[in-house]
Amino acid sequence: MGRYQKKNKQAGRVSIAYIVVFLLIVMLFQIFRLRQKDQEYIAREAELTLQMEEETERESRISDYEEYIGSKKYIEDTAKSKLGLVYENEIIFKER
Repeated sequence: MGRYQKKNKQAGRVSIAYIVVFLLIVMLFQIFRLRQKDQEYIAREAELTLQMEEETERESRISDYEEYIGSKKYIEDTAKSKLGLVYENEIIFKER
């Protein structure tokens, strides 16, 4: 093997080493980005889960309120508070 071939072979190995190092750096950068995105998605998932729980609770309150406004109790309460109506046998006390 001649001197030129040895240098050429050595230059090839160095080039391959640079390429491998470059690819490792690119892969590490991509891994870092993916982990960062994963953390963002985990935080967003937790936020959305909390929001869903709040909306479920709100839906329950609305459902209870709809049930209440369809009841006789709501009609009585509204008639008493807005119209001042009372039952015949009911006694009303007023504050001075």
